[in-house]
Amino acid sequence: MRQQSDKSGAGEIPCPCFTGICFCVSGARPDPALQALFQRAQHHLAEDGLACRVLASDEPAPPVDPGFLYLADSHETAERMKESGACIAGFLHDGNRSERFPGLRVVFDEPDEVDTDSYRKAWQRLSGLPWTILTTEHLTVRETVVEDVEDFYAIYRDPSMTEYQEGLFADPEDEKRYTADYIRRVYGLLGFGVWTVLLTDEQRIIGRAGFSIRQGFQEIELGFMIGRPWQGHGYAYEVCSAILDYGRDVLLLPRVQALVKEENAASVHLCEKLGFARDGEVEIEEDIYGGSYAPERTVSFSPVHYGRYIRFVREFG
Repeated sequence: MRQQSDKSGAGEIPCPCFTGICFCVSGARPDPALQALFQRAQHHLAEDGLACRVLASDEPAPPVDPGFLYLADSHETAERMKESGACIAGFLHDGNRSERFPGLRVVFDEPDEVDTDSYRKAWQRLSGLPWTILTTEHLTVRETVVEDVEDFYAIYRDPSMTEYQEGLFADPEDEKRYTADYIRRVYGLLGFGVWTVLLTDEQRIIGRAGFSIRQGFQEIELGFMIGRPWQGHGYAYEVCSAILDYGRDVLLLPRVQALVKEENAASVHLCEKLGFARDGEVEIEEDIYGGSYAPERTVSFSPVHYGRYIRFVREFG
């Protein structure tokens, strides 16, 4: 796989470090109440070694810092900063409660109380950088990036990987298009999805795991895949245990399901070891996308194929 360098954290893609936020205020210097808000935010951020700046619209704008998240208090200021190439979000305060920010993906309220991790994640999302979801003793789970696709193809070359699950598209360009859409539509909208699993020490991609939503079911679904060379080391249990904890403690999921074919004895055993209980059998549609992925073109539908699966459910008490 590609070697990663200059890592800002375990499992993260090389990128400029997040270094702070800059409040971009419309009009002249902020009033005393707003200045007090900025001071509280600055104190809060300084505890984590992050900078906090204030830029009024009547001041000359310095060059955009790619490591900064810029927060605008008006639509006009946001548009101006966006044109300059800034990573821009909005923020609300007592003086602009009626402000609307069309086109902005992130707007913060009470920014002096926002934790630094939320600012960092917003900066990563708006900069197109992956979130590191969690780490375990041996593994890192982070959001997938398009560059991971070539490693996925290397893993899926082993025929055993598609014995009980769907593989990748025949054309890697289709898989890259699908992955790019997935990153934008699933991670950006839901904040969770199926993620990339890496061996932390080697920064080597060994599989995928995470949560998905399957049509026709209410419960979020756990899915997992560990490449053949790394099976038998307990990594599937290690990563799935951590992801289930994440689902319970961070996503606040009340329960999770897993769908496994009866003949897939290893996955059946793993689900039972993870605390799942059998809840009957279901038939689900397989090979939903067919042999290619071209959402921008009209495609003909392939015959529908169904498979029979054990439905496992894990309740979070």
